[in-house]
Amino acid sequence: MKATLLYAAVILLCTACAPSKPNTKNASVERSDDRAFSVAVEAWLDKSALEQAQAIAAGELSSEALVKGYLARIEKLDGDVNSILALNPNAIEEARAADLARKNRMRKGPLFGIPVLLKDNIETSELPTTAGAMALVDNDTKRDAPIVARLKAAGAIVLGKTNLSEWANFRSESSISGWSAVGGLTRNPHMLSRSACGSSSGSGAAMALRLASLAVGTETNGSIICPSSMNGIVGFKPTVGLLSRTHIVPISYTQDTAGPMTANVNDAWLMASIMAGVDTKDSATLEASKHMLNAPQQSMLATDLKGVRVGVVRYRQGDNPHVLSTYEKALNSLTAAGAELVEISDFKQPESFWADSYQVLLSEFHYTLNEYLEGSPADIPVRSLSELITYNQASSRELALFNQDIFEKAVNTDDINSPEYASALALVRETARDKGIDALMAQHKVDVLVAPSNSPAFLIDGVYGDHSPMGFIGIGYLAAIAGYPHLTVPAGEVKNLPVGISFIGKQWDDEKVLRIGSIFQAKHGAYIKPGLLPSRLHNPALLDAVKGL
Repeated sequence: MKATLLYAAVILLCTACAPSKPNTKNASVERSDDRAFSVAVEAWLDKSALEQAQAIAAGELSSEALVKGYLARIEKLDGDVNSILALNPNAIEEARAADLARKNRMRKGPLFGIPVLLKDNIETSELPTTAGAMALVDNDTKRDAPIVARLKAAGAIVLGKTNLSEWANFRSESSISGWSAVGGLTRNPHMLSRSACGSSSGSGAAMALRLASLAVGTETNGSIICPSSMNGIVGFKPTVGLLSRTHIVPISYTQDTAGPMTANVNDAWLMASIMAGVDTKDSATLEASKHMLNAPQQSMLATDLKGVRVGVVRYRQGDNPHVLSTYEKALNSLTAAGAELVEISDFKQPESFWADSYQVLLSEFHYTLNEYLEGSPADIPVRSLSELITYNQASSRELALFNQDIFEKAVNTDDINSPEYASALALVRETARDKGIDALMAQHKVDVLVAPSNSPAFLIDGVYGDHSPMGFIGIGYLAAIAGYPHLTVPAGEVKNLPVGISFIGKQWDDEKVLRIGSIFQAKHGAYIKPGLLPSRLHNPALLDAVKGL
């Protein structure tokens, strides 16, 4: 049982002298001292990217003002949270060029002039891609990942890189989510003593504070959904193969995908429709052209859920009464919107499921990471997982908080051509797909499955690492292993901490999941503003109780 729980925890969160960390976060950026300018722009920073793009197109807002506004907010709010790892020093110049293009009627793209943050395992030509690791500090490939190229073609401006759990939280079984050797520790902006979850912790925390219009995360198993839920934002993990994974530091070619992390579902929907597409270098995307998303239209935004059957998953909802109360309120909103709720109380999986899931990731990580390191055009000191292990052993910073036992297991695990790997992959995919999501949806004749996304954020623990006192809940692991679409939307709060509700569909049901989630968010309307509390005991409403009589 102990081993099973350890495998589950690892999978659910995955998602000598070294060169000095580059001072890219504090790169020189120009800001405005005009108070009137600041007040006027501040009102735009919390609006949707769709609204911002429309305002830029109409000449009501400049891209330069928007970029400067977010840079000022980063300087003001991110100090204790530490979500931003590096800033693009050319962001203001690029915004000015966008404004000039608009004036000259050369504007193009639905995200024209809109600033976007990228998790720092996604390559962009402006900045190195470190995956949070000292070994990749100089991994300046000068390449754009295809999803970044698509965002830029739509007019977006890369504002910077967000911090992450190092190596996407696939280095140690005793890891601390949100920590990387390059970026340090990202904290939850709702409560600084709590985890921002991994591995897209920086993107989740940054969007909770609205430090950019949009952000991108990546997921192998939970790394978009968990930080989105625990930071109180929208996160969308698309069907594996809808978005290219080329030039993204990998873990698993059967589970990895990038995805939007945004303030609202419609922005995530728009981003996914832009980033999706075939990439001949990524064989998983070869069917993407048959399943492209329509961008959200106004006619889609204010409707109901009549005729939609929703499978209410109970078997992993946990027993936290506060989470369950929030879940029930979200379900009531679905009913009020016209959805028919169908109870799903049980699901069985093989005893070896967690161990086999872990085996698949270990085997694929060894293969995919070697391939990435060998192919980087940058001058980096390691070209294989074995060399990386040796490099880290000589770094006091890398191993100061926790070890690299996942690396050490991966380098000695079964090859992807072995019968052991093939058997493990077949079991977990059949369990998650044919006998899992597909079977549950067919048996109960539902359009989508819902469940709590996760427990509220757990304490940051430098002794024991990541652990949730009431357990990790939800069925996101099934969607991750199956490679199916999964959307989390804020559902409410538990003691000042956000909790989300998950919407999960079958393969290529991305647009259906997004449409249902969009209607739910419009009807339910949960928004949890970060309080930047050191701990819950610092809540002003509790101060008298803490002091006593």
